[in-house]
Amino acid sequence: MTTTLDREALYRALRTRDARFDGRIFIGVHTTGIYCRPICPARTPKLENIDFYPTAAAAQEAGFRPCLRCRPESSPDLAAWRGTSSTVARALSLIGEGALDGDDTDVERLALRLGIGERQLRRLFKQHLGASPIAVAQTRRVLFAKQLIHETRMSMIAIADAAGFGSVRRFNATFRGLYGRPPSELRRLADDGGNVREAVATITLRLSYVPPYDWDAMIAFLGGRAIAGVEVVEPRCYRRTIAIDGAHGTITVAPVPGRDALAATIRFPNVRALPTIVGRIRRVFDLGADVTAINAQLAADPHLATLVAARPGLRVPGAWDGFELAVRAVLGQQITVTAARKLAGKLVAAYGVPLHADLAEPECGLTSVFPTAERLATAPIAALGMPRARAATLSALAASAAGDPRLFERARDLETAIARLRALPGIGEWTAHYVAMRALREPDAFPASDIGLLRAMASAGTRPTPQALERRAETWRPWRAYAAQHLWTSDAAAATTAVGSHEEAVA
Repeated sequence: MTTTLDREALYRALRTRDARFDGRIFIGVHTTGIYCRPICPARTPKLENIDFYPTAAAAQEAGFRPCLRCRPESSPDLAAWRGTSSTVARALSLIGEGALDGDDTDVERLALRLGIGERQLRRLFKQHLGASPIAVAQTRRVLFAKQLIHETRMSMIAIADAAGFGSVRRFNATFRGLYGRPPSELRRLADDGGNVREAVATITLRLSYVPPYDWDAMIAFLGGRAIAGVEVVEPRCYRRTIAIDGAHGTITVAPVPGRDALAATIRFPNVRALPTIVGRIRRVFDLGADVTAINAQLAADPHLATLVAARPGLRVPGAWDGFELAVRAVLGQQITVTAARKLAGKLVAAYGVPLHADLAEPECGLTSVFPTAERLATAPIAALGMPRARAATLSALAASAAGDPRLFERARDLETAIARLRALPGIGEWTAHYVAMRALREPDAFPASDIGLLRAMASAGTRPTPQALERRAETWRPWRAYAAQHLWTSDAAAATTAVGSHEEAVA
């Protein structure tokens, strides 16, 4: 709950339905027992009848149920941006992948995976999110299920499965407890009760964000690096193939006209993978970034202030898969983006797996899924025509990833992540920071030796060395990754010049 000093300012935001606060606060109304978003169209309650909460989970743990009008499940997900706790961010990522879909005792196992004690994990969640790990997991489960009820034609059995309830009985009991009615009745309230038995192979969900959002910059970055057969990038649409636990699928992501949201169309045979898929889409498109806080910090630097003013909605593009991104980064060492992209296409053509026939979209260019670590570990990569040392690096990287499925999980902190990545053969400082930035979602990762960053700063009238750039970047913490993205975007030749590093090729 917020402090008394904040209440009047937050109440003004509520009365004006200020969209800038959407996802930042939730309002619990004591007279109704409901919690709402600050943009809720319902009549504004009196100040003495409400409390403010930092997350939906905090409001729900306090005994409030979600509003049916403003639909908290549609709110931008800013939970991972509460403070700068890497531990909380990593825990949220694991919860999103189902780490707490079992018994309450899973909290202890989750804490062990994070390298901390259970009590410390609970304390960090209370501090940053205002709720316990179990409350966060339960709230996410409920809100994701409610989004599926409203926005898809999936059956209730499939929704219960996709949201991680374990059983329809548990699903029904949870919704009756929260809403006083079964989930099927919520669907009748939302629409005319049409054909709910429609196939679930393809669903479309709206994923909200806090504006501004620079879609053009995001799609330009992804398009410049799109791998033939795996990705197709158009001005208003991004498509790619995906593979999870051996199953294949596709995703299509596009802006929703007139809304602060992206529409994600998912084709995948296993509904249980939906939370993971949605989480990865959010990661690729950086939908949870608090650009207001980031821009305020970066704008203190005179040069960055100009760049931030020009592109206030710039995000850091993420990666669909950590191993895939690491391979891309190694391929890009000391060569241009275009050359690295062509080499990645050759890699996929030689060792990628053909997309299942019922999912293939050859007319759109989607034909293959990126090769697995196991497949590349034994493949004769050097035959593709690259330096022998780089091929050896890729083989060693693939063997390491095949032997450790958690190799690209977010570490306890940035320093730990960089050290773990640099321990891999052929991975230097630049590659480690680039992987940490895009795959591990470390907001303070910063490949200071990158030629594009140095060139962008040189255009500002200085000729910095990597060491000088690192010193200047100290004032950009903890958002150096976003500073790097601004500098890359400002580089006039970014689309055709090297994003590769100054690091040496290592055997």
